[in-house]
Amino acid sequence: MATLYRNYPGRRELLEALYVDEVDAICAASQTIDEATPGEALMTWLRHFAEFFANKQDIASELLEETDGDNPVFDTSRARVLGAGRPLLSAAQASREVRDDLTLEQVFDMTIAVSAIRGGPGYRKPILEAALDGIRRPSP
Repeated sequence: MATLYRNYPGRRELLEALYVDEVDAICAASQTIDEATPGEALMTWLRHFAEFFANKQDIASELLEETDGDNPVFDTSRARVLGAGRPLLSAAQASREVRDDLTLEQVFDMTIAVSAIRGGPGYRKPILEAALDGIRRPSP
């Protein structure tokens, strides 16, 4: 415990570090996905993001309690994740695999909404897949 407090002056700083580490990982994942098509790469990354969000709700909630809901780490993190995902969406839209009438912010918010649904991964997974089906470009 002493090592933690030597590196992090308080609980808030520790929670921020944990949260930022996870944001770093989801941003890095956008660069390492190796799928056959841009659309598949986007869908894989969105699944990773959904899992990240579902698993980090507890840390985020605790961090919100520590900062009275006003912590710039959330805005900065959202901007970073959007920046990481934007090339994936652009490539998927350019390949005509994904609808072009959606912004990444809309897709991101949809994914967050599904990830926030109560229930385990087995409950949320088919809901997420149905939502992701909705962003695919309809076949002619």
